[in-house]
Amino acid sequence: MDTAAIDPVAGLSFSRALATHSLELRRARTEILQLNVGKLCDLTCVHCHVNAGPKRKEVITRQTVDRILNWLTETNIPTVDITGGAPEMAPDFRYLVEELRSIRQVETVIDRCNLTILLEPGYEWLAEFLAAQRVKIVASLPCYQPTNVNAQRGDGVFDCSIRALQRLNRLGYARQPDLTLDLVYNPNGDFLPPDQTELEADYKRELKQNLGIDFNRLYTIANMPIGRFAAWLRHNGRLDAYMDLLMKSFNPASISGLMCRNTLSVGWRGEVYDCDFNQQLGMQWRKQKPLFVWDLDPGQLEGQSILMGNHCFGCTAGAGSSCGGALVAAGG
Repeated sequence: MDTAAIDPVAGLSFSRALATHSLELRRARTEILQLNVGKLCDLTCVHCHVNAGPKRKEVITRQTVDRILNWLTETNIPTVDITGGAPEMAPDFRYLVEELRSIRQVETVIDRCNLTILLEPGYEWLAEFLAAQRVKIVASLPCYQPTNVNAQRGDGVFDCSIRALQRLNRLGYARQPDLTLDLVYNPNGDFLPPDQTELEADYKRELKQNLGIDFNRLYTIANMPIGRFAAWLRHNGRLDAYMDLLMKSFNPASISGLMCRNTLSVGWRGEVYDCDFNQQLGMQWRKQKPLFVWDLDPGQLEGQSILMGNHCFGCTAGAGSSCGGALVAAGG
């Protein structure tokens, strides 16, 4: 990978933070392929780092899906994490999931679902399909109260999300051992998430007692200072203050668990990145020319350096943040 295409000043402060603690950031064994199938979405959320929305045209093609699937059969990657946008809006989403389920070494398929898509006209089949394919659902629900959810994701989104969760529960999600339903919390402003364990207990109590909803785990994820959230911060004159908060909250204990170490991020055209955040910033892997996943030797990924920038402070602040939630236990 050629880091020369990345502005060296952009990564200076984060690199210095690593050096101060005698740390380096390199890839470990690839355990997750995270595939971003495009920017098309039924929502336009304030915090979205992808800048997704209903009018976006960037969507994966069948040809690209097949090339990625063919490459994946030559690897031992056990988990495929499908994201977007609303990944289910990709025309070949059903085909993708079914084909992934036919690959012997792929043990887990994850759908990062915004919940509202399950109720959209034309997607009535979706919830039953996900259950039949035993797809793990990671669903966004930034609060257990409607005010915060609607402010962040749009009017009426909370009620739609609750109806979708109740439907998933009726299908067995979070009530059968092979149907996992995890929720994602992210702050509705420029502050860090609270303790994940304590917040999960609050979510479970409030959602069960008031709405009869069950789920497995809660992930707390920090808002990244890129994309639409960065634009919101800049518009409100708070970008510098938020970046200062992230930098001052740098936690060296988070480095070993960063998702860029064990996750390979692939874009809707098949291009390769260290993480979904780098993907949205265009920090693509290069070797004389841009690299696509089918250009890679799966056995040569471990030990590679990782492209970094100051946005990396978003994953290393406080308890740390990844697509799997906090990285460090309370007090760590």
